[in-house]
Amino acid sequence: MNPRVKAVSACPDYKLHIQFTNGEQGVYDCTHLLGFGVFSELRDRHYFQQARVADGTVAWPHEQDICPDTLYLDSIKLQATA
Repeated sequence: MNPRVKAVSACPDYKLHIQFTNGEQGVYDCTHLLGFGVFSELRDRHYFQQARVADGTVAWPHEQDICPDTLYLDSIKLQATA
């Protein structure tokens, strides 16, 4: 099983900066979701900024969420700083 989301912060460019439960960090680009069904609401930058951690993944107030495995596997991992 892949790690789950521990913390998230939404960036202005529709990217999520994510800290995973295994200590890794990554950036997930949400731009490809913005025209897709329930995710089109994320185009509203104020709404996008309301991303939060819920049950080990990222979710928004109207119950949009992204599979935690997708977030982990498709995020660009950041190098740890010493």
